[in-house]
Amino acid sequence: MSEEMSNVDTAWLHMELPNNLMMITGVFIFEQPLDFECFKTTLERRFLSFERFRQRVVEPRLGIGSPRWELDPQFDIANHVHRIALPAPGDQRALQELVSDLMSTPLDSSKPLWQFHLVEGFQGGSAWIGRLHHCIGDGIALMRVLLSMSDDSPDAVWQPPAEPEETERPGRSPWRIITGPASAAIGATRRVTGAVVGGGLDLVSNPSQALDYARLGRETTMALGRLLLLPPDPKTIYKGPLSVPKVAAWSDAIPLPQIKAIGRATGATVNDVLLSAVAGALRRYAQDRVQAVEGLNVRGVIPVNLRRESARIELGNKFGLVFLSLPLGIADPLERLFELKQRMDDLKDSQEAVVAFGILNAIGMAPNEIENIVVNIFGAKATAVMTNVPGPRRQIYFAGAPVRQMMFWVPQSGRLGLGVSIFSYNDHVWLGVATDQGLAPNPETIVAYYQDEIAQLFALTQQVAEGPQAETRSPAAAPDAAPAAMMSDDLTRLDGIGPAFAGTLRAGGITTFSALAASTPDALAAIVQAPDWRRPNYASWIEQAGRLAG
Repeated sequence: MSEEMSNVDTAWLHMELPNNLMMITGVFIFEQPLDFECFKTTLERRFLSFERFRQRVVEPRLGIGSPRWELDPQFDIANHVHRIALPAPGDQRALQELVSDLMSTPLDSSKPLWQFHLVEGFQGGSAWIGRLHHCIGDGIALMRVLLSMSDDSPDAVWQPPAEPEETERPGRSPWRIITGPASAAIGATRRVTGAVVGGGLDLVSNPSQALDYARLGRETTMALGRLLLLPPDPKTIYKGPLSVPKVAAWSDAIPLPQIKAIGRATGATVNDVLLSAVAGALRRYAQDRVQAVEGLNVRGVIPVNLRRESARIELGNKFGLVFLSLPLGIADPLERLFELKQRMDDLKDSQEAVVAFGILNAIGMAPNEIENIVVNIFGAKATAVMTNVPGPRRQIYFAGAPVRQMMFWVPQSGRLGLGVSIFSYNDHVWLGVATDQGLAPNPETIVAYYQDEIAQLFALTQQVAEGPQAETRSPAAAPDAAPAAMMSDDLTRLDGIGPAFAGTLRAGGITTFSALAASTPDALAAIVQAPDWRRPNYASWIEQAGRLAG
């Protein structure tokens, strides 16, 4: 029995290089020691109930055709599940070094492309390090597999996952190479993977409404043009030739209610808050390395889930990509947050994700030379891969043991050397950073700065909430950057206007809602003079101001 690999999964398979492995790496931490035999038996019964994990990849003879999934006739779980002791003192640094070593080691391509290590001696408990090749599935798919393997209590009775439904494989005509991925996304809930933590980016306002093909074709063509015309990202310490060793680090748990409090105070989503803190951390790390940051913007490639809502678990890769410009040049934490929020809002109506999925679909069947050109284009236009995957919102158990913490790292596709992963579990959020050792050898410093950025944002918003009676107030919490609800005629109350735009409008004489409502789009454009990539919706500003002024 064999099955042809999809074009998109083939693209991820062939993107792998010795110095840029296409693996998803995860770590699961348990308070108590986990019994190895129980661990292995649980995997045999639950993980291996998915046939894909018994299948290896077989490349076509003479390089003609697509790779195939075939059952490994010599499959033995002992080749994939290992037991290892963590060196003393068994702390997080020792575990991070082990994760980094495994992250830099390729999987055996002659066998199914996954491997698990049960790590004993970690802080009096255990850890489980898992590595799976990206061609098997994306973060959303693999998280659903994990949930199917876990329990809600230590002694729960396990129910096997539902049998997958048979689906007809689409044709491979030239037209379907472009429209197939887009039409497959019609009716899907398309969200940036960070939707779980409360504020994902909904790319379709009404996912149940079928999109008109003519409109879809026009919009995707325009999105493709914008994508291809994006200038290369600037040369920074985060970009350059890659080396083989990768380095991983992750943060302490940050309570999700703290992130939500920042979002409520500023009108930002949880996703906005987290990405803004990441931008601040990257700014500070760059400054440490004597990188000029004034006016600096770098792009992060963000996955967007293109799956339909479904009760069954479906492996494979079904996500697109959007490019978010991170404002590393803004020093003020609140101003940076408002600016990033506006940039995220600008992406809401973009068809970039569908276009990027179509490109991945096409390069999965393209000659290697064309494939390398497209991958290099992606790598030139971005600096980091930034993923936010939803984890379970409750405490879960594996093999009878409570899972205390989970973290994961995505591969840096497109020859990139920086990966940022945000993961939520049981009302907490963690940040994981994976870097190329030759470019950014100290990701733990980025993690520390990220935690400090979150703390600063929380402190600033709390000061603002206390009002003018607060004993001390940071300059960053001045009225220009304060939440709109704290002021009358604060232009940042309008969707799409952050502190930077509000300051420009005030400098141009637009200081009240009435004045803004009486203006025209051309007059506002002359005052703001925003670059084309920002594309402010001046008509929307005027409409919102009219409602508030009235």
